[in-house]
Amino acid sequence: MTLRIEDYALIGDLQTAALVGTDGSVDWLCLPRFDSGACFAALLGDKENGHWRIAPKGSERCTTRRYIGDTLVLETRWETRTGTVEVVDFMPQRDTTPDLVRIVRGVEGTVEMESVLRLRFDHGSIVPWMRRAGGHRVAVAGPDSVWLRSEPPVRTWGQQFSTVSSFSVGADEQVAFVLSWHPSHEQRPDPLDPHEALRCSLADWAEWSTACRSRGRYREAVVRSLITLKALTYAPTGGIVAAPTTSLPEEIGGVRNWDYRFCWLRDSTLTLEALLTAGYQEEATAWRDWLLRAVAGDPADLQIMYGLGGERRLPETELPWLSGYAGSAPVRVGNAAVDQLQLDVYGEVMDSLFLAQEQGIPGERHAWFIQLSLLGFLESKWREPDEGLWEVRGPRRHFVHSKVMAWVAADRAVRTLEGDSTLRGDVNRWRAMRDEVHREVCERGYDPVRNTFTQYYGSRELDAATLLIPRVGFLPPDDPRVVGTVDAVRAELGADGGLVRRYSAEGTVDGLPGGEGAFLACSFWLADALRMTGRPKEARELFERLLALRNDLGLLAEEYDPGAGRQLGNFPQAFSHIALVTTALALDDDEAAG
Repeated sequence: MTLRIEDYALIGDLQTAALVGTDGSVDWLCLPRFDSGACFAALLGDKENGHWRIAPKGSERCTTRRYIGDTLVLETRWETRTGTVEVVDFMPQRDTTPDLVRIVRGVEGTVEMESVLRLRFDHGSIVPWMRRAGGHRVAVAGPDSVWLRSEPPVRTWGQQFSTVSSFSVGADEQVAFVLSWHPSHEQRPDPLDPHEALRCSLADWAEWSTACRSRGRYREAVVRSLITLKALTYAPTGGIVAAPTTSLPEEIGGVRNWDYRFCWLRDSTLTLEALLTAGYQEEATAWRDWLLRAVAGDPADLQIMYGLGGERRLPETELPWLSGYAGSAPVRVGNAAVDQLQLDVYGEVMDSLFLAQEQGIPGERHAWFIQLSLLGFLESKWREPDEGLWEVRGPRRHFVHSKVMAWVAADRAVRTLEGDSTLRGDVNRWRAMRDEVHREVCERGYDPVRNTFTQYYGSRELDAATLLIPRVGFLPPDDPRVVGTVDAVRAELGADGGLVRRYSAEGTVDGLPGGEGAFLACSFWLADALRMTGRPKEARELFERLLALRNDLGLLAEEYDPGAGRQLGNFPQAFSHIALVTTALALDDDEAAG
């Protein structure tokens, strides 16, 4: 039976990540990077597409599971009629190549255990050649090589293109498995000590987590979300992937299945805000530096997303050999939205760099010249329609959010020049642009009859992105048009439990069949908007309902289906956790201020 999306846990090494199910199976892992081909792809197909399950014989689902303290080390507990065992899963932060460590620990009694490993490289399509070498099992296929060993050695054999191990564990006994990847043309790296790696991983994560400034009532949720964001960071470059997965559906059985293993500019300002407010300046600086490298070049070539290192070409293809999560096909790798025109990203970049400067991240002199170049291009393009924040695959429109972010770009340029007279730039030019954009949005993007901003000029449809209008400073929170927009979005895009959809999927704007769930980041934005418009009790009630939607480990996907009571979309989703952190910290600040 297909596990629910929320039945998975995340482990990772800051360069890639794995999903571990409540049945003890690792069903998703891309090696060596987040965006590499998956060697375990059962998540999007079946067990023949690759997985690694360690569990008591005859047991289907674990008893309990948890992260050990404020770490990314997963402990899964199995209570059987003959005894109890724990399986500790983690990926130590790597020196050179990735390792997946699984340590089985006996708690009481004696438990018969089984490990079944099916490696399938290239997103579950390639069965490797297996051989023995010095007590190891070695798998090779093209550029990929994986070594599996156990400490102590246990009985292991090949069976139906899988590697099976059978062993028993008594109280205080341990069996550690280590799976190591390396390029097949290189020598195998030195073996990892799994027990020392566990000690180091626990210490490293615990030390990192103590830096969090949050001391309010939501500290536990904030820390877990920050650990998740850290886990989605590609350490060599500082880029943060939107999610470690591809093609988990926004509707079960539907076609809205996208690859999120890339870095989106739309997330940049909120990411910086979350990291800086929580006390993680090093990570915020690395993200700012990634952003500067990614956007450098001709401003006409600015993309909405990039690869982990700033790569530009992310061609979208379908993988027909994978049936999709719960039959939700197609499975896609790459993302064709990379070629879209989304004018809001210019505002996101300007806002991010302005925030970084305000928060004390040391400035780069060349950064201002990049910003002037981007702004000059936007000055000539902002009047054009685009695909908008939500990457619609229908016709281009004059999306209100895109225009608001064009205003943000001009506003941040004005404020930057007003704050530093040594910088080059014509402040009056950008003031004029700011005023013109503001005037047009208020005239063409606002419906005075319904007292709400709309999704695009001339539309009756609404967009939850307009909840950000007071947050970015386009209008003050007490402006009647802002209050009216919050109320209209809540009424017309609302779902059960007070959640909101990002827009009406029943319309024609996105060019796709089917629907989707409530969008979790937008629901956190609603809580923010309620707080800003003087309704703190309603804001806190909504926020706490959203917290209750997290899985047992504190993780959130992109969306939630209130009717089915389950998470939807790629998992875990950075956008959802970023929104959680910023809303939680704002509510805690309000409470501290009385």
